[in-house]
Amino acid sequence: MYLIAIYLTQMNETLSTDGLMATLGDQLRAARLRRNISRKDLASEAGVALGSLSNLENGTGATVATLVRVVRSLGLISWLESLQPEVTISPMQMLRAKQPRQRARRAGKAADDEKL
Repeated sequence: MYLIAIYLTQMNETLSTDGLMATLGDQLRAARLRRNISRKDLASEAGVALGSLSNLENGTGATVATLVRVVRSLGLISWLESLQPEVTISPMQMLRAKQPRQRARRAGKAADDEKL
């Protein structure tokens, strides 16, 4: 029972904002370490303060600008592109598209309309 409670707590934490920020920070830290880059070097390359990078990696908060700069410096811009899938048809095109007819007109109705 205790293990189930721990699992549910972890699951709820991952779904929370704090949990998602921590997961994102962990992923960014792992990407930085895979590239063998120090925090100081990455912060300098990204043009952000070392404290901002630390906050981002620790999941304790950062600005969107810091996130974008760090992701770009790590060469992970595809992460950001995956947030916005490419739209294949615009909503306006959908509205303008002619709806297929659902029913045929009565034969007499069309003839009555032409007489008017």
